[in-house]
Amino acid sequence: MSATYETRDGVAVVTLNNPPVNGLSYDTRRAIADGIERANADPAVKAIVLTGAGKAFSGGADIKEFGSPKAIAEPNLLSLIKLCEDSAKPTVAAVHSVTMGGGLELALGCHYRVAAPGANVALPEVKIGLIPGAGGTQRLPRVLGVETALNMIVSGEPVKSELLAGLPGQKLFDKLVEGDLVGGAVAFAKEIADKRPLPLVRNLKVSHPNPDAYFQFARNTVKAMAKNFPAPPKCVDAVQTALTMKFDDGMRAEREIFMALMLTPECKALRHAFFGERAASKIPDVPEDTPVRKITKVAVIGAGTMGGGISMNFLNAGIPVTILETKQEALDRGLATIRKNYEGQVKKGKLKADKYEQRMALLKPTLNVDDIADADLVIEAVFEEMGVKEQVFKKLDAVVKKGAILASNTSTLDVDKIAAFTKRPQDVVGMHFFSPANVMKLLEVVRGAKTAKDVLATVMDVAKKIRKTAVVSGVCDGFIGNRMIEQYSRQAGYLLDEGCTPQQVDKAIEKFGFAMGPFRMGDLAGNDIGWAIRKRRAVERPDFRYSKTADLLCEMGRFGQKTGAGWYDYKPGKRDAIRSELVEKMIEDYRKEAGIAPRKVSDDEIVQRLVYSLVNEAARILEEGIASKASDIDMVYLTGYGFPLWRGGPMCYADSQGLFNVAQAMKRFAKNPRDDAKFWQPAPLLAKLVADGKTFT
Repeated sequence: MSATYETRDGVAVVTLNNPPVNGLSYDTRRAIADGIERANADPAVKAIVLTGAGKAFSGGADIKEFGSPKAIAEPNLLSLIKLCEDSAKPTVAAVHSVTMGGGLELALGCHYRVAAPGANVALPEVKIGLIPGAGGTQRLPRVLGVETALNMIVSGEPVKSELLAGLPGQKLFDKLVEGDLVGGAVAFAKEIADKRPLPLVRNLKVSHPNPDAYFQFARNTVKAMAKNFPAPPKCVDAVQTALTMKFDDGMRAEREIFMALMLTPECKALRHAFFGERAASKIPDVPEDTPVRKITKVAVIGAGTMGGGISMNFLNAGIPVTILETKQEALDRGLATIRKNYEGQVKKGKLKADKYEQRMALLKPTLNVDDIADADLVIEAVFEEMGVKEQVFKKLDAVVKKGAILASNTSTLDVDKIAAFTKRPQDVVGMHFFSPANVMKLLEVVRGAKTAKDVLATVMDVAKKIRKTAVVSGVCDGFIGNRMIEQYSRQAGYLLDEGCTPQQVDKAIEKFGFAMGPFRMGDLAGNDIGWAIRKRRAVERPDFRYSKTADLLCEMGRFGQKTGAGWYDYKPGKRDAIRSELVEKMIEDYRKEAGIAPRKVSDDEIVQRLVYSLVNEAARILEEGIASKASDIDMVYLTGYGFPLWRGGPMCYADSQGLFNVAQAMKRFAKNPRDDAKFWQPAPLLAKLVADGKTFT
C-alpha cells in the first residue's frame, strides 16, 4: 500500500509507505487524499497525523514518475496541500529522517508540524535547475524568516530539524518530539484538536527590516556564485515575491518561474545528471537483489599517491585498511602523506581531531604480505606496467583467502590479462580510482569477461559506502574515460600543429566550462604518463597518428608541474600556469620542419573538435558494449574529467546540439588535411541515430 490508515484514541494516522523515501507518487498522493477525506468523514476522529514509514517522512516527488502524466495527475501536490489546509479537522505533520522538496512543502501545508531530532530538512530543487514548485518559496519564509529560508532554498542543502527548531521566532515546528514520534504527534494532536481557527502558514506575515537592500545584496551574491546556473537567481526572485505580493499572486509567480526553468537547457542537463547518477548503479544483467559479499577488511597494495588516497576512502567510511609496501621508506612516506592530508582537514575545521585519530587507528601498515591474507577486498595500486601487475596478482592469488575480491586500480591495462594471472578470475575486477583518490567522486568499475555478478554487486555496494559514483566499464584499452580522453588529447595536439597555442586551446575549452584545458591538465597529471602510453601505442599500433609536439616537450624534460615546466612554466611552490616562450618556439619550429603553414583557428572550432572527439569515441564505446548506456559516459565525464555540469556531459550536450549537426561538423573535420579523416567518420551508432532521428539519451 502507498499509505496506511489507522486511528489512535480519536486521532487518524495516515502513514506514507512508498519506499525508499516515500516519494509522492500518484498512488501515494491518492492514498493520502483518501485518508484525509476518510478522517474528515468519521465523527470519532478529532485530528489527523500525517507521517512516513521507514527512514523518511517524504523525499518529495517520486523520481520514477518524473516527466510522466502521473507526475501531475490529480490529486497533484498543490491539490493535496490544499486538501490539508482545507481540512475541517487539524492536520499535523510528524516529520523525521528525510523531509525534503515536496515532502517539506506538504508538511508546510498542514496546520501543525512536529519533528523528530536529526531530521534532514531541505528544499533541494535548485540542484536540478529548478525552484520549489508547490509553495516552498512562499511558505518557508513565513515560518523561518526571509534570510534563513532564502539560504536554504538557494543552497538546497539539508538542515537538521533541531537547529531549525532552535531559531528565535521560528514557526516551522510547533514541537520537537524525543522518542516515539508518532506517539508524541498523536498526543499533540489531541491537545490542539479543539483549537480554532486552524492556523495556516499562508496567512502568516512575512517581513524584513531592509528588504530592498537585502535582496539586491542577495541577488548580486547569488549571481556571482551561480554563474552558468539560472535557477539560484530565480530563487531570489521567487522569495522576494513572498514579501511583495499577496500569497496567491506569489504562488502564481513561483509557478511561472518553475515552468520557465523546466525548459532551460541547464535544467535538462542537471536532471539528466541527477537520473544518470542513480542509473549508473544499475547493471542490466545483475539483478538488484544479487547477494553481496561481506567487506569488513580491506587491503591496499602500494602506499604511493594512489594507494594512500584509496586507503583514505575506506578509513573515512570506518572500514579497517591494511596497507602493504615492499620497503619501509616507501611505507613511511605514504603514511606521512595520509597524516598530512588529515591534518590539513583538521586545521580547516573539516575534520574533528578525535575523528582523525579514529581513522588513523583503523590503518595498519605492513611490509609482510601474510598480513593481508584475511582481507575481504584487496586493491592493487602499483606501477602501471603489466609485468609488475603479474607479480602482484600471482602473489595475491597464493596468499589471500578464497572468496576475497582482488581489484586492480589500473587505468588502461587489460583486466582480463590481469585476472588470468590468478586461478580465480571470477574474483578479479578493475577498480579505477581517479587522482586525488580521496577527493574525486568517480570510480570506474571494470568488468572482466569472467568477473562474477556478485563481485560486481559487491563493488557497487562498496562504492556507495565510500561515497563514490561508480560506473561499470567493459575491458578495452583505457576503459571509458581514458579511451575517450586520448582522442581529445590527439585533437588538442593537432590544433597546435595548425596554428593554436596551448593557452588559446585551454582558454577556449575552459570558457566552454571545463575545469581545466587539455594542456593544463597534462601538466597537472604529468606529461610523461601520456608519453609512456604513446610509446606503447607505437609498438602495438604502428598506424597510430598524433602530433609530435607532446613527445618533443617530454624530450625537453618538461613533464609538468612536478618538474616546474611543462606546456607552461611554473614558479616554485605555485600552480599558476605561465605562458612559455620556449614551448611556443618549439611548436613553431616543429611546424616549419613539418612544412605546416599555421592558420587562425576559432574558439568555436577548438571546442567542437575537442568535445565532438569525445562524442564520436563514446558512440563507438556504446556500440561495442563497453558502456551499457549513454548516461554512464556522461557520469564518467561529469565526475572524473571536469566536464561542465550545466551541459550534462558529452552525450547530453551532443543531443542538445542536434546529432545531425554534430555529424555534419565531423564530416567537415574529416576534410582537414592535418587531421585524422578516418577518426572523424561518424561512428556507426551515431550515423544510425541521425538517420532515425533519435538521440543518445
